[in-house]
Amino acid sequence: MTHANASLTPTGRLRLARCVVDDGWPLRAAAARFQVSPTTAQRWARRYREHGPAGMTDRSSRPHHSPARTPAPIEAHVLAMRRAHRIGPARLATRAGIAPSTAHRILIRHGEPVLACLDRATGEPVRRYERDQPGELVHIDVKKLARIPDGGGHKTLGRPTGRTNRNGAGYAYIHTALDDHSRLAYSEILPNETAATCAGFLRRATAWFTAHGVRVHRVLTDNAWAYTKNTWHTTCADLGIQPRHTRPWRPQTNGKVERFHRTLTDEWAYHQPYTTDTARCDAYPDWLDWYNYHRPHTALGGHPPAHRVTNLPEQHI
Repeated sequence: MTHANASLTPTGRLRLARCVVDDGWPLRAAAARFQVSPTTAQRWARRYREHGPAGMTDRSSRPHHSPARTPAPIEAHVLAMRRAHRIGPARLATRAGIAPSTAHRILIRHGEPVLACLDRATGEPVRRYERDQPGELVHIDVKKLARIPDGGGHKTLGRPTGRTNRNGAGYAYIHTALDDHSRLAYSEILPNETAATCAGFLRRATAWFTAHGVRVHRVLTDNAWAYTKNTWHTTCADLGIQPRHTRPWRPQTNGKVERFHRTLTDEWAYHQPYTTDTARCDAYPDWLDWYNYHRPHTALGGHPPAHRVTNLPEQHI
């Protein structure tokens, strides 16, 4: 590949060099003919004499010697800390006693991926996947959320008062079914996560997806107690759905619905202070409608999930 600021392509360089070496042109005459400096003309003529046509390509500008380069033991220390603690250049620089820019260059030099591309739990590169059609795989999970006592919790009253105001408010269980291809989500706030509750949620979620033109083929859950019982497997069989489970201790396999729960936590559950749990629950359907039909999704090119489920005849058959 030719350098972006090069005046001549390899073919032009070869023509210039042949004019000087083979045809005997003066350097200044050849330089004027090809609109380059005499120094440039001399460089390509010299390389042509030494290497022939193969010498007309760009060479690396990297120096042969770098006496000021960071010593190898420090580089090894930086890389070891990165892999052990998964921290960025600024924190690595503080621990290693070097500049953040130096730590960044070390990471780049050794091909270390950015932290956003690594799995938080294992440090391994994230392997992303997406099903080709809606309904091929639906992720299901439950988010446990502390209920808000009357008068408000710590978001409204502050942490010391909010803790004493709990009075056994309990928890709400947000059950979510999220389509892998479109990220379309069906979600309910339920009082528990028993096997019967999870099975009833699956029936309602399947009916909702069917009404939106999506035939559910498989569901993926973690290994929670309710998803391993006969009630769950019998319900899946009645609906013609194949149940699948994630590997133990690998929640990232169900990462799409886990990310949805993080989004609802930031944008709905703790987005504003609520004085009652009823007020927060009443706001959830509107937020869910916003998520499905209006909220731009970065994984979908800025389109909402419903953009991939348009109900056009035979679009996803």
